Amino acid sequence: MVTTTRGETATTTELRKPLQRFRVAAFVTGLGLLGMVVVMVIRYGFDNPTPSAVYSPIHGVIYMVYLVVAVDLALKARWSVKGTIGVLLAGCVPFFSFVAERAVTRRVAEGRKL
Repeated sequence: MVTTTRGETATTTELRKPLQRFRVAAFVTGLGLLGMVVVMVIRYGFDNPTPSAVYSPIHGVIYMVYLVVAVDLALKARWSVKGTIGVLLAGCVPFFSFVAERAVTRRVAEGRKL
């Protein structure tokens, strides 16, 4: 259970749907980052910019969805600014979104703030 500054309580059942959305978004963002690595290797390693031109905007939209979903969960779970920024930045580095997803899921399930 997470207690807010106004004395309200956000239980894990209230955070279940925002947490599920975050988990899906973190997984998709992680896969998107791995796809971006492949596209960048093709672009710079094989001098073919076409896949990058197609995939980069898609990756940008995926990351924006991740940001919105993460901020939604952060506001509902009353995370600190530092913890929220850390989770948002985790979506920028390949594999970190997977690590952040596990840490966030564990903390929310335990009722702890991030």
